[in-house]
Order: sequence, then structure tokens, then C-alpha cells
Amino acid sequence: MSTPSVLVTGGSGLLGGYLIEALNARGLSVRALHRSIPPRLRIADPSLVEWVYGDVLDVISLDDAMEGITEVYHCAAIVSFHPKRLMEMHRINVDGTANVVNACLRHEIRKLVHVSSVSALGRKRDGQTITEAAKWDEASNGSAYGRTKYMAELEVWRGIGEGLNAVMVNPSIILGVGDWHKGSSAMFRNAFNEFPWYTDGGTGLVDARDVAESMMALMTSDISASRFIVSAENWPYRRVFTEMANGFGKRPPSLHARPWMGALVWRWEALKSRFTGEEPLLTRETADTARVHVSYDHSKLLKALPGFRFRPLSESIADHCREYLVKYGNTRR
Repeated sequence: MSTPSVLVTGGSGLLGGYLIEALNARGLSVRALHRSIPPRLRIADPSLVEWVYGDVLDVISLDDAMEGITEVYHCAAIVSFHPKRLMEMHRINVDGTANVVNACLRHEIRKLVHVSSVSALGRKRDGQTITEAAKWDEASNGSAYGRTKYMAELEVWRGIGEGLNAVMVNPSIILGVGDWHKGSSAMFRNAFNEFPWYTDGGTGLVDARDVAESMMALMTSDISASRFIVSAENWPYRRVFTEMANGFGKRPPSLHARPWMGALVWRWEALKSRFTGEEPLLTRETADTARVHVSYDHSKLLKALPGFRFRPLSESIADHCREYLVKYGNTRR
């Protein structure tokens, strides 16, 4: 195969997988850094994808991965709302990003596109519409994950100050087809299993394919030293789960979860987690977030990329539900 010119960290993650597929569809030679087993991707030309086992905490493996590379997409991150994973999130999300930035500077990378999150902007701004101008403060976001993503952005800004050409994207909840026992993909599993409860809150959501396409467009643009919210539409959680349930032919949620119920559930989940060792399905942080209405403004991105358009969320959810039915069948899991 030809020497790759593009590096993707976090290649085995949900977004990383979609990005690799999109880059491959454009005929680009990609080196993908991974820590877990590489996913099965829809790759038109497998000879254009080089999988390399590595870790963003391993400076030597990063240097090796960047040999011959001109463009870097930094997708590697730990997404968790479990307090016990705080140190791990800090190492991967903050220290790992610092390592990627330093390696980009050493290898004189042409451009870095860093994947941040709307969590870095503060998600607990009830009833507000959030733009890229939002400043981090603890009152608007007690999220440990959000704090690490904000600190990771500071590392990218530091790199920009040292001469790095870089942009950042802040996706909202990313919808795609992955392991539905993890992350945002678990929303589809809950809908498939006819989880009956819904909350009053709402948030922004976006198709993983749209995040990947926006990242590639920003990479090829002249834009630098800026960040962009990548969020298609703002929906109430009840509508999200109803659309997912409809896509599976399942019963939509119909029971209103009161705040006190959430408080009981996250405490029960925390207790159960101590015995099982598994991450709780609900934490205090996610219970609080589920009751908040937050909207995200994507106008800055659309202005910067006039030809870019988001897929309608209804279309995205229907597409993903069909793929999940093929992937997992009709077995309740």
C-alpha cells in the first residue's frame, strides 16, 4: 500500500470508524491508531487503510504513527460519566491530547482536526441556546468528562499558540451504529428493549456521518484557530426515544420520570455497580442532565462551510435502526 498521509487516532471508536470510511471513500490513504480490536468497516479499498496498534499516552508510538503523515484527526477519547473513571479520562483526554499536539508540532503536521464535545461548553444551561462563545465555568457544568474535554481544548489552543494549524469540532450527542452497550449507541438498545420512562429534558444530536464530513471539510479549508459546534437538531429526549422505538417497531416510552425517581435510580445503580464492577446505567450527572433543556446553535459551521448540510435526524435514526436490526437481530438484549 502507499504510505498513508492521514492519521486517525481512536480509529476503533464510533466516530473514528465513520471517519475512516468517509476518508477511504475519497481514496485517501489512512493510518488508524487503535487500542482495541479494529471494527468491521464498510471499506471500498482495504489497501488504503493501515491499522496500527498504539496509545496516545505512548509518545514513541505516536511518533512512529506520524511518520510520513501530513494531516491528523484526533478522535481518541474516553467518554464516561462514572466518577471512578475520572483519572483515566484525564490521562487519555487531557494528557493524550497534549501528546498528540506535541507530536504534531515535532512532525510539522500540516493541520490537526481535534474532536472536542459540547460538554466542553457547559451542558447544564437550562433553557439556553449555546454557541461557540460559551465560556467554561463550573456552575454551568459539573461534568468530569466535560472538564477533561475543556482542558484538552486548552492543549490545542496552546499548540496553536506555538504555531500549530488546528481547528476543533464540538459535536453534540453522536448517533451511529456501534456497540450498543456503550456510549450514545446504548440509546438505541434502550429503545429496542422498550425502556418505558422518559424525562423532561432535551439536547442536540447529530449523525456520525455528518460529523465526519464536517471534519473533512474543515481539514481541507483555510480555517484555523477556531472551534465549531456540530449539532444537527435540538430534540426533547422523549421524541428521540420515540423515534428510535418506532424505527424498531417497538413501544415508545410513556411513563414520565419525575426528578425524585432519577435520584433513587442513580443511587441504586451506584450501589449495584460496587458489586458487579460494571459502569452504572445512570449516574447522578446523567440524571441531572436528562432534566435540562439545552439547545445548540450550528450557524457558525454552516456559515464557514456553505456547501455543508446536516441530515434530518428522523432520517438518521431510521437508517441506524435498520442497521441495528441487521446487526443484533430481534433478540432482546
